[in-house]
Amino acid sequence: MKTEHIRNVVLLGHSGSGKTTFVETMLFESGAIPRRGNLEDGSTISDYTNIEKEKGNSLFSSLMHVHWKDSKINIVDTPGLDDFVGEVVSSMKVADTGVVMLNAKGGVEVGTELIWEYIEKFKTPALFVVNHLDNEKADYQSTLDQARARFGSRVVPVQYPLSTGSSFNTIVDALRMVMYQFDDSGGKPEKLPIPESEIGKAQAMHNALVEVAAENEEGLMERFFDEGTLNEEELAKGLTIALANQEFYPVFCCSAEQNKGSGRIMGFINDICPSPADRQSARLEGGEDLPTDASGDTTVFIYKTLSEPQVGMVSYFKVYSGTLHSGDELVNVENGITERFNQIFVAEGKQRTHANLLVAGDLGVTVKLKNSHTNQTLNQKGVTRSIEQIDFPKPRIRGAIGEVAKGDIEKLIKSLHQIEEEDPTLVIEQSASLNQTILHGQGQLHLDLIKYRIEKVNNLKYDYVRPRIPYRETITKTVNAHYRHKKQSGGAGQFAEVHLRVEPYVEGMAEPSGLSVRKTEVDDFAWGGSLVLKWCIVGGSIDAKYLNAIKKGILQQMEDGPLTGSYCQNIRVSIYDGKMHAVDSNDMAFMIAAGQAFKEAFEQASPQLLEPIFELEVLCAGTAMGDVMSDLQTRRAMIMGMDSDGHYQKIVAKVPLVELYKYSSTLRSITQGRAKFSRKFLEYASMTPDIQQRVIAMAKE
Repeated sequence: MKTEHIRNVVLLGHSGSGKTTFVETMLFESGAIPRRGNLEDGSTISDYTNIEKEKGNSLFSSLMHVHWKDSKINIVDTPGLDDFVGEVVSSMKVADTGVVMLNAKGGVEVGTELIWEYIEKFKTPALFVVNHLDNEKADYQSTLDQARARFGSRVVPVQYPLSTGSSFNTIVDALRMVMYQFDDSGGKPEKLPIPESEIGKAQAMHNALVEVAAENEEGLMERFFDEGTLNEEELAKGLTIALANQEFYPVFCCSAEQNKGSGRIMGFINDICPSPADRQSARLEGGEDLPTDASGDTTVFIYKTLSEPQVGMVSYFKVYSGTLHSGDELVNVENGITERFNQIFVAEGKQRTHANLLVAGDLGVTVKLKNSHTNQTLNQKGVTRSIEQIDFPKPRIRGAIGEVAKGDIEKLIKSLHQIEEEDPTLVIEQSASLNQTILHGQGQLHLDLIKYRIEKVNNLKYDYVRPRIPYRETITKTVNAHYRHKKQSGGAGQFAEVHLRVEPYVEGMAEPSGLSVRKTEVDDFAWGGSLVLKWCIVGGSIDAKYLNAIKKGILQQMEDGPLTGSYCQNIRVSIYDGKMHAVDSNDMAFMIAAGQAFKEAFEQASPQLLEPIFELEVLCAGTAMGDVMSDLQTRRAMIMGMDSDGHYQKIVAKVPLVELYKYSSTLRSITQGRAKFSRKFLEYASMTPDIQQRVIAMAKE
């Protein structure tokens, strides 16, 4: 199969838009499978894992392919739930066309809004398919109007239905100027002339398509002006250019459930959609471009990995350059390790068929690569280029691992890190300061899927508990304090006395009043904030050799703050006096004295507990806005702004991290899944005295 005959399409859409049923229909219509499976009995080719069959939803991307006319069409079906956006992003990385499914009953849903951000980011050519036209509440025109309002005038209808609901059986195609009529069983339609009553509407739509084609090719524009139309070959050429340049987003009609319309869409993918060779060159790390050329040096990019029972690590990849043969050895550019591709496959969901070779642009599968993972590039020996990595979305929720049987802890951590290697949207944090293992994910469903996999595959049990909050401690006023450490227990004793001043630190503040600064040390902490230590000893009451021990004692207290055991930050400490003993003073004594003096001063300096504040952005339907706002008010949120985004409402708020626990599940519940959110760390801020007292009391318990 030549690169020019390959089509890589990714099915995108909100949950329930019908992607999995649509791909099942494509497989059946192309002859790839003898009969169509369905979601109810878990027999679809795409959703083949046990958990997908149990949940009735796509949770992983899956790779399939069909042969239609001249093309091999690789199809990547993706989840519609926002929790599994990582599967969508990785699939879009390797696709050349996005097929965006719209539910004719629900219109442009919030999941589509999320997907569109990535279509624009990846500059992916896309077409729309209005599905579920057989539903009694289907509204094709409203769905089309919403798409054009949200995504602009480049959304151009190619087809429209004569009727929707139970009577849906006819599609008018304005590109080919023909009417398709289906019998009750769907499948291949009868081609009929467009009725006189529809000719005017169809001709106007056809003229709009001709204009799109002509505008994207100078020679075609001249011919269009001369003759007023374009022939079929010219029209296809112009539309291919327009689609590849994202100047044109065609809209098609179908009922995936009734097998009506998929064949025409596959025909359009074959005739008009770009091959990998028609797309812009792949971007390399460092900014250079890599053309899709089967005769070039071989470069492969792994866009997805998944561990399967009895199989091991399964790697999904795209050949970006050259030709990959079964048995080839490639070098991982990230770690320098050579991997042998003993077997390469083309996929049909879970079923895999051996392939002898795959050319540039094609998608494939291999198994048992030992040291290569998602987002890594492998090249033939002597080549060191690296495909630009996928920028996966940052985590949005946290969950902590509860109590685990003592003998299972090491096995659990190992299993979690293996999943983390497969899924870059999952981050495992073993927090020493919080004394918890915390999972950062995209949503509660995402974390629940991790738990399911650990329990089923590794036979390890655990529950999620509320993660602790990484508070910070500081002070709000200046205090002087001293502490004498004296210990006699036979032989050499311990003696040290330290006098110090603690102050709230802000950059650019004046030197401490009444003190003579001899030396200043600044420590910027990984956890944020600083310690500024000033040595103000005059007359040698403490030898300068004890400065490091004094600093160590203060740092120990700052790493385990007096209020809640949280990190301290933004404090200036001036050491201005003290005493030492010629025999009994040592580093340990001064470390203890400094630590205790700091603790006493801190507790008297009106200590303040700081909590992490996040900027939360919620996109929801206007009908759900009141419920979303009410819920945010219960979370101590400060609303920063409200605006419209397409036909959705956007709310921006500042919310304490502690109040975002299980927000993903709550938002899904109060909006019936018609909302999405993102969050990012904003700042540490002080809390009200009553809340601070409550948090301190809980910490002491």
